[in-house]
Amino acid sequence: RQMCIRDRANTKSALKRIRQTETRTARNRAVSSKLKTLRKKIATAVETSDKEAAAVAYNTFSSAVDKAAKVGTIPANRAANYKSKAAKAIAKIA
Repeated sequence: RQMCIRDRANTKSALKRIRQTETRTARNRAVSSKLKTLRKKIATAVETSDKEAAAVAYNTFSSAVDKAAKVGTIPANRAANYKSKAAKAIAKIA
């Protein structure tokens, strides 16, 4: 039988930390996945030279990135870099 992390925890606090970590990991994964999807939407809009769709996608992406940075899923500087790169890509459409 393979040992689980919960089998190795000896205290209530250790079990609680394991539960908290699992919850946070799931939340962070979901947020990261959402950000990737939104970045792809911007990339698709830029490739097709659809400025309106790109603008809408950028607004959604920018909001999601700011929320992720606020919660701590991604660092603030990474959020700024993501937004900057997306804005530059959209600016090239003109």
